[in-house]
Amino acid sequence: MKISIEEINRELEEEILIRCHEVDEEIHEVVNKLKTESSIIMGYQNEKAHRVKLSDVYYFEAVDGKVFLYGEDNVFEVKQKLYELEELCRGKGCFRASKSTILNIAKISAISPSFSGRFEAVLDNGERAVVSRQYVPVLKSMLGL
Repeated sequence: MKISIEEINRELEEEILIRCHEVDEEIHEVVNKLKTESSIIMGYQNEKAHRVKLSDVYYFEAVDGKVFLYGEDNVFEVKQKLYELEELCRGKGCFRASKSTILNIAKISAISPSFSGRFEAVLDNGERAVVSRQYVPVLKSMLGL
């Protein structure tokens, strides 16, 4: 695969062009990685605001009317509602896993069927998350199953 970089004038809009013989899973992964890396979420912890790349987010969870962002070893509160984050993350490798959770598919290391049609996802940091049965088809589709 050939990779080229061209510097352009600041008046022109930056763009990334991918030329390929066929749009396969590898191309989709590259596109998702590019989209995810450029997305920043503001997280708040101890009265400080932190910029968190979407690619570093393991999952979002709504608890008692607040929404939290979970990273590898940090937890931040976010100001957006879960449905707003779902819209922001659409097409960027994240999906609604339950009424209160959005998972980053890139951070899932294993999945297994659970009871009542649910699935259990094991994340790269060892945490476990339940995928409700109504969202299992979305997960399977994203994994190409």
